[in-house]
Order: sequence, then structure tokens, then C-alpha cells
Amino acid sequence: MGGMRSQLLKKGAVIPALPLALDARRQLDPRAQRTVLRYYLDAGAGGVAVGVHSTQFAIRERGLFEPLLAFAAEEIGRHEARAGREIIKIAGACGPIEQAEREAETARRLGYDYALLSPGGLADRPERYLLDRTRAVAAILPVIGFYLQSAVGGRPLSFQYWRELCGIPGVAGVKCAPFSRYQTLDLARGAAASGRAADIALYTGNDDSIVADLLTAYRFGAEGCGAGGDGGKSGGGGKGVEVRFVGGLLGHWGVWTKKAVELLESVRCALDAGAIPADLLALGAQITDCNAAFFDAANGFRGVIPGIHEVLRRQGIFPGIWCLDESETLSPGQSAEIDRVYAAYPHLNDDAFVAENLRRWQSD
Repeated sequence: MGGMRSQLLKKGAVIPALPLALDARRQLDPRAQRTVLRYYLDAGAGGVAVGVHSTQFAIRERGLFEPLLAFAAEEIGRHEARAGREIIKIAGACGPIEQAEREAETARRLGYDYALLSPGGLADRPERYLLDRTRAVAAILPVIGFYLQSAVGGRPLSFQYWRELCGIPGVAGVKCAPFSRYQTLDLARGAAASGRAADIALYTGNDDSIVADLLTAYRFGAEGCGAGGDGGKSGGGGKGVEVRFVGGLLGHWGVWTKKAVELLESVRCALDAGAIPADLLALGAQITDCNAAFFDAANGFRGVIPGIHEVLRRQGIFPGIWCLDESETLSPGQSAEIDRVYAAYPHLNDDAFVAENLRRWQSD
């Protein structure tokens, strides 16, 4: 993995989770898939995550996992050559140890930089098993850990788990997406107490609190972060540790991505100035309201993937909202909610940017 991409990950970036573009027959639509990738890259995204929840885990049983990773890597490579900048490539890996190892091997062979290791589907396994799986995958490809919310297959994980996971040398970062302040604190405290806080890039996946995560400094005294009994290995030397979220690896940033790039820059400017404008906090609440519509929070997130597709469809990027599972579609009232947030927050969409570039992105 290139040192430049490691630096980019630590600095922080907008990393959208790639949705799967299908046609009306529910087959891969190469033109639309290429279009959405070009949209993200031209919008200024610093990376793309492929084969993750937004891409639909069913790509594996449909034989699309490796072809989609290869397709995305090729398009990203073309952008890198044309734009003269490097892009972080993240591949999702899931399942038991053997499956996760196979998927990491595939990703490494295709030139991916990191494996985002999902705990989904392993709720019955002890934390020790998940840590062993992390070590196994990290021996193949650097790992980004993942705190997944319970509503979509995750489970609570302890502070001790995060301290040990962040202490694994092959772990480069963590995506934090429990949609819970308490569990987010457990992860941040675990990273602070791990002895590798300076080596771990924390990325928010809390789509319901993006701005708050990016603005917050998590400061723990040596005892407060659990470092008192680790012989000073917390990296704080008894003085405590501060950790921050440096960017976002988000399904939400799979839409209105140009505005997400501008948001991250605004956050950085506020942090550099040492003052957080009240308007930025208000913007965070507006973004959360949009996320509730896109992700179908009112219905337990059942329409989360179709909701992302619907916004892309309205922009002309996707031809429809089809998912691999025919029963997966917008919930009753979800389209009206998307109408509402479109009307309420016109400054948050990037429709003008898309309209200006769409024809070029769709060309071969």
C-alpha cells in the first residue's frame, strides 16, 4: 500500500460507500456504475468503499463481489492518472474468518489499500473470535475496524474489545457507526487507551451525527481512558490522550457528495480557527434530518439502500432504485420525506453540480 494513501487516511477524507447500480432486470448496469464512481471522484472524494453494506452484501452470492471490485479499481485508476491524485480504495470483507480472508486476498490482488471488516452476521461469536479474525485479515491487508449499528446487523462491543482491536499493528483505522453516543465513547476511549492512538484513523459512520463527530475532541485522562493498568502503553505517558474523527466513511455521503466535501473543509476551517460557528451546528441538525429521510429511520432503516438509490435516480445518475432483493424498496411515506428535505434544505443538495457534469460522466 502506498505511503501517500496511508497519509491521506490519517489526514481524513470523504469516503462514500458505493451503491450497486442495477438495471430493470436487476443486473449490473456498467454505465450507471461508472457514472456514480465518476461523480464521487470529481466531487472530490478522497476514497471509495466497495463491497460494503450500501453495495448490498448479496453481491457475494450473485457472483458480483470480485467483478465489482475490479470494475471500481479500474475506474479509480483512470481518475488517478487523469487527475494526478491518489484515491483510497477500501474493500468490504465479511463473514467467518475463512471468508473474510478470501475476500481480503481478492482485494489485495486487485490493488485495494484496506479491508473494512464488518461484524455483521456474527452476533453469536465472542469478541475473542472477532479479534482473532481481525488479526488474520490484517496479515493480508491493513484493516479498518467497524462498529456497526444493531439495526442493520451489528451488536454492542465493549471498551476492552476496542482497546485490543486498536492495539493490533495491522489495524489502520476504525469506522464508528453504532448510532449511539455511549458506544461511540467506548470506541474512542478504547482507541485512546490502545497505545496506538496516533496510528488509528477514526472515521465517523454515525450518519445521524456526522457534524458532531467531526467537531468533537475526545479527551481522556490516563485513568479515564483505562490506561492506568496498562503500564503506560496508552501513549499518554500518564497525561491522557485526545482522539478525533478525521473524516467520514458513510453511506450518507453516497449522495450529495460534493456538499459533503465542502462540509469537511468547513469543519477543518472551524477547528483551525479554534471556534465552532453556531451555523455549523445548525447545519449538522439539517443533515441529520436529511439522513432520516434517506435512511428511512422512521421504519427501522428498512429503506436505507433504496433511499440512497432514489436520490441518485432523481439526479439522473441511477436509472432506477432496484436492489438485488426484489422486496427491498422504499417504505410507505419515504419518498414524501425525501421530497420534504429536498424542499427544506436546498443548500444541501449538489444537483447543479451533477447536472453540469452528468453527460460527461455517462460518456464512454
